Amino acid sequence: MTDRYSGFVVVLGESTRADDAEGIIEAIKHIRGVVKVTPVVEGIEGVIAREQAKHEIKGKLYEVLGL
Repeated sequence: MTDRYSGFVVVLGESTRADDAEGIIEAIKHIRGVVKVTPVVEGIEGVIAREQAKHEIKGKLYEVLGL
């Protein structure tokens, strides 16, 4: 039996201003089967997750470089 999807999450490479994202939103709306596109405003959780990831990567880089 094949899984059935009810939606997808699209992640942008970086936070984008609302007015700059209009073209992206309109393009996604034109994909067949798309019912609604709702932008996600970055909250504190996103900021925390990004900073934690940066910290982890820096630690690994220092380890590799022997610093």
